[in-house]
Amino acid sequence: MRAAVVSGLVFLLGACAQPSADQGLTPSAIDEQVEALMAREDVKGMALALIENGEVKHVAAYGYRNVEREEPLETDTIMYGASLTKTAFAYMVLQLVDEGRFDLDKSLASYLPKPLAEFEDYLDIAADERRSRITARHVLTHSTGFANFRWLEDDQKLRFHFEPGARYAYSGEGFYLLQLAIEDGLGLDVKQEMQRRIYDRFDMPNTSMQWREDFADNLADGYAMDGTFEPHDERSGVSAAGSMDTTIADQAKMWAGMVRSEGLSAESRAEFVRPQLAITTAHQFPTLWDTFDARGEESSLAAGLGLVTYQGEHGLSWFKGGHNPWTGNFAVCQEKTKRCIVMLSNSVRAELIYPELARAIMDDDAIPFWWEYEHVE
Repeated sequence: MRAAVVSGLVFLLGACAQPSADQGLTPSAIDEQVEALMAREDVKGMALALIENGEVKHVAAYGYRNVEREEPLETDTIMYGASLTKTAFAYMVLQLVDEGRFDLDKSLASYLPKPLAEFEDYLDIAADERRSRITARHVLTHSTGFANFRWLEDDQKLRFHFEPGARYAYSGEGFYLLQLAIEDGLGLDVKQEMQRRIYDRFDMPNTSMQWREDFADNLADGYAMDGTFEPHDERSGVSAAGSMDTTIADQAKMWAGMVRSEGLSAESRAEFVRPQLAITTAHQFPTLWDTFDARGEESSLAAGLGLVTYQGEHGLSWFKGGHNPWTGNFAVCQEKTKRCIVMLSNSVRAELIYPELARAIMDDDAIPFWWEYEHVE
């Protein structure tokens, strides 16, 4: 039986990988492909959106939001956005840049009403002058010099590991600092700005930077690699690094709007996807490993603003993942075709099938999953 499923899947993958120029991908074929792969790898729940030429073409949900209660995952089920939040946040920051309220290359410390060293969260780096050189561009290209999070350090203290801007090293800590500069420096509420500038703009009624009580009736619980259950985390704090709760229906509209360049000037939209900092490391995680891999140079792997760019089989493309032990999210877009695939899952085992699925649907074998998913922290 398993051999028959795999044999049929191979045929289906081939069919999906060569879409008609007029008709594009067939939604029913995508659904069959997803369900077969989910069965093969025991993925509990997953949702997918396909965007063609900047327009939402297909939105679907599969499996369960809660396996124990046999509750199905639906397109309006609340799921954890994880680090897809960072891309949405970057898009919001660029709107502030367009309005002349923020400068990507100005010291974040200079926006603050008092020295950064006087903020309790930054006492660890009070004696390090590099603190005054961090900019929004460093944060959005993950080149601040910080570890991903200070609690991953042996002593759980914040420190610099390299000069800001010197190299790529994924860091949620940087996003905390940029959020501080916007809130304490500009006097803006990040939750409200994200709601108004991103979620309302793209008609995303079931997305928020903070837990809402009306989410409770239809939310996805999480499942670890070994199937261990984890209840959905009701995040009370607003975090630019990853507090977004959302649905696949809402994410479809957001990524479609971003690939269409809505809400930004031509200059800022170009900055959003411009390869700004070459990435030559073998893997994204652990973040401070700097082992060289030539595949990064071969695919022109680089940091954009809140995303990663590469040269794929359809030209300039960009992607962002979102991960925790019970969540696997991934979105990838092509600039020329304005095609995107967005995948959310409440089962981290979905990351086992994303490479096969995305490469087939996007007709692009160059998506650098070797860098994104190997040695995930």
